[in-house]
Amino acid sequence: MAEIRDLAELRRAMAENAEQPEGPARNARAEELLTAAEGLDVPLAVIEALGHQLNVYNYSSEKDKMFVPFARLLRMWDERPEDFDAYETHSLHWFFKWMSAGMLDQPHVPLASIEKWLGEMEHRYRLAGHSERAVRSAEFSVAAHIGDLARAERAYAAWLAADRDEMADCHACELLGQGLWQVETGRDAEALELWRPVLEGEFTCAHEPHAVLAASLAPLLRLGRTEEARAHHLRGLRLVRPMESMRGAYAEHVEFCALTGNEARGLELLAERPAYFTDTGHPRSRLDFLAVVTLLTERLTELGLGHERVPGPAGRAWTARDLAAHARTEALALAERFDARNGTSYVGDRARARMAGRPLVERLSLGVRTPRPVPPPAPPAPATAAAPDLPALLAEAHRLADGLRPNALEAWAAVARAAGDTELAPRDRAELADHEAMARGPEGAELFERAAELYVAASDPGEALAARARGAYFRALRGEADAALTAVTGLYDEVRAMHAAEATGVRQTAAVLMSRARILMHRARAGGSPEDAGAAVREVLALVEGHGTRDVRLAARAGEAWGMLAELAGTAGDGARATELLRRAAEEYVRAGLPWCAVEYEVRLAALAEEAGDRDGAERALRAALEHGGPYVEPAGRAQLHLRIAESAAARDDAAEAGAHALEATHWADEAGESGTLGAWTRQRLGGHLLRQGRCAEAAEVLESALADLRAETHGEEAVVQARWWLGDCLEELGEHRAAAEQRLLAADIARHWSDQRDHATLAHLAADALGNAGLVAEADQAYARAGELWRSLGRPHLLVRSLRARAWLALSEDATAAAGLMTEAVEACERAREAAADPATRNELTAELAHTHRQFGDLLTQGANPGDAPAHLERAVALFGSLGADGLHDRTGAELTAGRLAAELGRPEEAAARARAVLAAYADTGDDDETVRARRAEATRLLATEE
Repeated sequence: MAEIRDLAELRRAMAENAEQPEGPARNARAEELLTAAEGLDVPLAVIEALGHQLNVYNYSSEKDKMFVPFARLLRMWDERPEDFDAYETHSLHWFFKWMSAGMLDQPHVPLASIEKWLGEMEHRYRLAGHSERAVRSAEFSVAAHIGDLARAERAYAAWLAADRDEMADCHACELLGQGLWQVETGRDAEALELWRPVLEGEFTCAHEPHAVLAASLAPLLRLGRTEEARAHHLRGLRLVRPMESMRGAYAEHVEFCALTGNEARGLELLAERPAYFTDTGHPRSRLDFLAVVTLLTERLTELGLGHERVPGPAGRAWTARDLAAHARTEALALAERFDARNGTSYVGDRARARMAGRPLVERLSLGVRTPRPVPPPAPPAPATAAAPDLPALLAEAHRLADGLRPNALEAWAAVARAAGDTELAPRDRAELADHEAMARGPEGAELFERAAELYVAASDPGEALAARARGAYFRALRGEADAALTAVTGLYDEVRAMHAAEATGVRQTAAVLMSRARILMHRARAGGSPEDAGAAVREVLALVEGHGTRDVRLAARAGEAWGMLAELAGTAGDGARATELLRRAAEEYVRAGLPWCAVEYEVRLAALAEEAGDRDGAERALRAALEHGGPYVEPAGRAQLHLRIAESAAARDDAAEAGAHALEATHWADEAGESGTLGAWTRQRLGGHLLRQGRCAEAAEVLESALADLRAETHGEEAVVQARWWLGDCLEELGEHRAAAEQRLLAADIARHWSDQRDHATLAHLAADALGNAGLVAEADQAYARAGELWRSLGRPHLLVRSLRARAWLALSEDATAAAGLMTEAVEACERAREAAADPATRNELTAELAHTHRQFGDLLTQGANPGDAPAHLERAVALFGSLGADGLHDRTGAELTAGRLAAELGRPEEAAARARAVLAAYADTGDDDETVRARRAEATRLLATEE
């Protein structure tokens, strides 16, 4: 530790330590600084060092260490109050509140001592002339903690009635406590209304809205406001994650995961903070944390995952079941200590209720990667279990197959399992074999022959032909197209003859004709005759529609046939006809009560609409596909549909709807088991949509989750670069400048290999901005230089000029001469480009850039060593802005006022007044509706006064 030689150095060291992350390292440094202060022989130095120590202890896991330095401070106050300056006097009384809460949080401190301390606090506040507000707030905390609800209500009312003064907690912290009481008394909506100013950013402090966001999660879930709860979780977790002292708020985020079907994410949060299991400096937040750990791990055990490994206290491997038992035991032991101290069962009752919590939402999609825990397979049913009801299974299978339901194959598989050696009726055996063949796909082609034999045995030769025709089609899919066509041609002739003789029905005949059409379509796709395929398809339609029936199977044949004709039209290049036929196919299925069959055609309609530039039509088709497919669309398909609708909504600038659909897409991608592939892509898109809505904290969480799985070789370099670019924008907005620069530089390193270097240049420039904002001057200068060379090579002089100006401002604090040199270089580069510009619009753009550069040069000189050289640059800026006419008006008057202020500072009141009059004249014919105009006139009027 460097030697601290005086109070000023001590203060600088304490200020630096205060900026460090919460935790033992910061606390240890505060202890070193107290030792150094004691060596200065300056009472105020010791007082300030003790105050610093109290601050860092309070905001750490070592809150139990606060009492010793406070006792010493109080003794010093009682002995020599004149050693305390006004700030330290205020701080001493402020610390009284921390002591009250601190004692309450430590179960070894007797309740009588806490009550005595309340009296001491009240006495000292009265002597100092402070309001009772902070005292009544502390009394309320004691009463609410022990469960004395009547006293709590009285103290709460007195707290709100007392005047706010300098000892009152900040508005944000007070609203937190008031809202928590509303939640405790069952008034969730009232709590959220109280918290609204904190959540909306009207009132903030070092730990708010962190705690309010966490506290709002369960009330929002109970009120069904799940979208807000999801947003508060993503936003709030980001705030509390780096703050060691906020274990209680962190626990509320873990609890949220347990209550919303996000158990896997809850385990990830436990893994991030292993010390929370064992830190003992704040027993009350440890109790909260252990109660939530119990809730989460018992939930996992209930789901059949008790054997799974989970993060827990260091020193051993934990399963969910073991950790649940351990955490419950530890939590109840802690609760018992509090209750023994308090003389009530209130703390224990609340802990037990929390551990017994039930999910409030089955599964709430968060947008971040949260794979659902998969329970182990269920054990086989005992031999004594009742046998499945075979007749009921058969009836269900027939119902689903007759209605062409998507899960008919599974129903017939259930029949097969249940039947065993049971002898079924011939017709049932035929359908069972038929559906088993269908379930096997092309590899089951030969099984259709067995089905056909059984249909013959069941006296249905027409259905036997249909089964053989299905087998022929499956052979075509297997690559045996010629043999399949030969086989189906014979079946076609045979069924036509049977149908003419009324020996079989339309259904069976249509099935054979459709198999033949499918085979010919398959051949057409491989280079066969589209005319033959079209004729076969139209023959199906003629048969089906000629009977005018609304039979569901025949309607399905018609829908499929229209879809085939649409495909042929599209192949022939007739997009309009293809669209018309696809629409007819979809309508046929919907009209027949088979909407799920329309999905394929609606998706194809969307693709055609997109090709034609009809975004609205594409979106209508996608929405219809999502609506008609319902639960029958596979999760990956639903993810894709939602994602495409999201992109359509984004194209019409509806970022909120785009975000909602992208969020749904992430959910279904996870359900499909594609978190690392499709899921990563959906999260990347969701992050962008959230950023466009200004929801930067949520977007950052989502994009960080996406980047864990985005791979250039899978998703493309562009996707990775865009995700890092967006994340950098989020982090910059959140004030995390160093992290923003890191993301932008990582993206730039990928883009530097691209043939088009514009993205590389832009990212380098943005990274420089972030590095500058982070105070990393040398690194920022290097990044701006890199960007500048890229802008020069790309022929973008106005951006080159901006990079040079930024470097000039960075250099100013170290070398004013170098700064002026860079600004001169910017002026010269801009002038050269302006002279070379042939296009009037480009020339005007560069004129404006040159004017801004001269104005900034003037500003820079006024802050450097040569303010006398500034007026010439400001005068040049005024002239250049003036040459732009109305487009440069506000900029011109701004430069005039800057020159006027400088003239006044240099003792030239006449020149300052002339500048002011020029501004007033510029706005002589302008009303006062424009805020800029009003501000410029007001400043010009003030400048005029300098002449007088």
